[in-house]
Amino acid sequence: MLYPNTLETKLGFDTIRERLKEACISPLGQDYVEKIRFTDNVQLIDKLLRQTTEFKQIVQYEPDFPNSNYLDVRPQLSRARVEGLALTEAEFFDLKLVLRTVQDCLRFLTKREDNNFPFLREMAGPVGVDKKIPDSLERVIDDRGNVRDSASPELASIRRRIISEQANLRKRLDSILRQARQNGWIPDDLSLTIRGGRLVIPIAAEHKRKIKGFVHDESQTGQTVFIEPAEVFDANNEVRELEYEERREIYRILLTLTDQIRPHLEELKKAINFLAQIDFIRAKAKLAIQLNAVMPKLQERPLIDWTDTRHPLLHLSFTKQGKTVVPLSVRLDQKDRILIISGPNAGGKSVALKTLGLVQYMLQCGLLVPMNEYSEMGVFQNLFIDIGDEQSLENDLSTYSSHLTAMKQFLVGANKRTLFLIDEFGTGTEPGLGGAIAESILEDLNKSGAYGVVNTHYTNLKVMADKTSGLINGAMRFDGEHLEPLYQLEIGRPGSSFAFEIAQKIGLPKDVIDRAKEKLGNQQVNFEKLLKELDIEKRVFSEKNLEISINQRKVAQQLAEYTALKTRLDNEQKKLINDAKQKAKTLVQEANQRIESTIREIKENKAEREPTKLARQELERFEQLELKPEPIIAETPKPAEEEFEKDGGAIAVGSYVRIAGQSTVGEVLALRGKDAEIRIGDLKSNVKLSRLEKVSKKTFKAATDVRDDRPRSQGIDMNEKMQNFSFNLDIRGKRGEEAIGEVDRFFDDALMLGYPELRIVHGKGDGILRTLVRNHLRGYKQVGKMEDEHADRGGAGVTIVKIK
Repeated sequence: MLYPNTLETKLGFDTIRERLKEACISPLGQDYVEKIRFTDNVQLIDKLLRQTTEFKQIVQYEPDFPNSNYLDVRPQLSRARVEGLALTEAEFFDLKLVLRTVQDCLRFLTKREDNNFPFLREMAGPVGVDKKIPDSLERVIDDRGNVRDSASPELASIRRRIISEQANLRKRLDSILRQARQNGWIPDDLSLTIRGGRLVIPIAAEHKRKIKGFVHDESQTGQTVFIEPAEVFDANNEVRELEYEERREIYRILLTLTDQIRPHLEELKKAINFLAQIDFIRAKAKLAIQLNAVMPKLQERPLIDWTDTRHPLLHLSFTKQGKTVVPLSVRLDQKDRILIISGPNAGGKSVALKTLGLVQYMLQCGLLVPMNEYSEMGVFQNLFIDIGDEQSLENDLSTYSSHLTAMKQFLVGANKRTLFLIDEFGTGTEPGLGGAIAESILEDLNKSGAYGVVNTHYTNLKVMADKTSGLINGAMRFDGEHLEPLYQLEIGRPGSSFAFEIAQKIGLPKDVIDRAKEKLGNQQVNFEKLLKELDIEKRVFSEKNLEISINQRKVAQQLAEYTALKTRLDNEQKKLINDAKQKAKTLVQEANQRIESTIREIKENKAEREPTKLARQELERFEQLELKPEPIIAETPKPAEEEFEKDGGAIAVGSYVRIAGQSTVGEVLALRGKDAEIRIGDLKSNVKLSRLEKVSKKTFKAATDVRDDRPRSQGIDMNEKMQNFSFNLDIRGKRGEEAIGEVDRFFDDALMLGYPELRIVHGKGDGILRTLVRNHLRGYKQVGKMEDEHADRGGAGVTIVKIK
């Protein structure tokens, strides 16, 4: 059941119909577009969707599929039923083209051995036209739509005679025309022409009596007349009689052909119907391609589990403008059946509602829908909507009365397989009374087990959704900082109307807004304020969650790499141990064999001194060569011998020095009395001159190279760095030089770990530390953008650094 009768217009499905008609090639498919109806037959819906999905592949990847001559020949077939009536040459020509297209379509579908299009092939199964029909049409009608000469021997004979007579007639007229032109009766630019089906000569009006004959016509100016000379009367009559005879023979042939196809009219009707379906399904496939529409997972039970759904008409409009539609994701199931959407005006609530209604209606009309292909869509028996108003002066219905009339229909017809959509629930009357009635209606709709979506601003409905089983809150997200709608539906919490914020943005006087807050009361103001703060906090935490998820992926990747490395090392260790064991076993076996051989030789020689001595020496050599374990050479690091080449002269700015008794070397940056400022690596320090020794540049370079090499040999524990790293750095209270050092180390770690955004807390004060930090960060090419934190989270006292 659908309510109201204007449902298609309210949802915009009438526009979808028009677009489908435009995509059809002929009236055949357009008639099917008019027959589209809402259905809850799951098997039928599945079949229609799969047919369209298959044809979508054909449109995209099969350019050789027939796409012309989808002609509507149904009137011709109706006329052919009448006994004694013959179709015309043009009508037979259209029928010939249509049957050729039908045969091409069937041939395309049947030649696919891989069975890529099973549902389209199933549709083509019952279609079959007796081969004699297209053969007869081909034999009689040529490719210009005329009856062939070979259609009958009589026709061929007649046409040969006509050609012969016309040739003789033209020859005689050419002779007369030539003579008249020589006499100056006819201008040179005029030639033979036809009037009334007879060949005539154009001649100047003043000379018309100089040629005997019959005047058939004259020019508009009257200066030229068209005369049939008397001497060719008989020849022209002969040609006309032959033409009449030809016409009678053609009619006879066409009548015979009409009688021949009359017994096959039902077959031809099925073929035309098949062509109409092809045209219709192709139009649906073309629209699906324009919408990026797909076939979701179809469920027999009521269910809405949609991901990235787009309003079809909005998608088409935005595509032309080069914009994209913010997709809608929503889930309604047995646990949460009714969604209460709240949020500011112009925030997208009505668009979300119409998207739900139009997409569900399209699916149950057999059309592919614009959403993610992994979405799941159920089938509903009833679809009720209350969008806009149905106020009527004739029926004495106000806006609120029209809403209540719709609610009455909803309550009567709602069941577990009903989907209802209500826009601005309860509006049109006093808010307190409207809210109470809306709450009572919502209770009954919830008891009926129906599914639905309701748009509202009423706080009591938001509270009810939070406390009632089967109901769930939803909010259209709104940027509270810039006061702009985001058009994103968030399920699980109510939305704020942002009435005061929008009024402030528009420029309403502050005292008016303050008085309005006082009149509203603290409870409602605090409720709206809490919703706004929750929205801001949720956005902050979602950003942090994104950062955490990125870090978790990196940790998981490193853990996988570590596990793979450990597994490989363990396998190599086992292999080495096994190889060593095998080698030891072989050596032991050889040793035993050699010992046994030696003992046998001693026994055979009866322990004579010289042979026994030789056998023992041979055994000792084997032990030294084979059984002696190979020494393991371990490279033990030698302690570095620090050799410093001293340099003569006094220490000055730029000198290379080392601290006495230590291996540390550095460069003198400045001298301040008995102290010297030296740079050791990235550090600066003040040291007494008496503790410094001047060294050569060669010594300084060698020492710094060694020191640069040392960190490379030490691994960096990325897991430990990632666990201990925080994207938040607090440098409040630190001196400038110390703070810059902290920022450098913090920034280096962030780049190493791949953090996209950093947060530096420096405090407000006079802004000196903030300016110092930002000027320093501008020197990093990796910094993309710097900005103040949100006012609620520190404002100018915190710098947000975004990495390129």
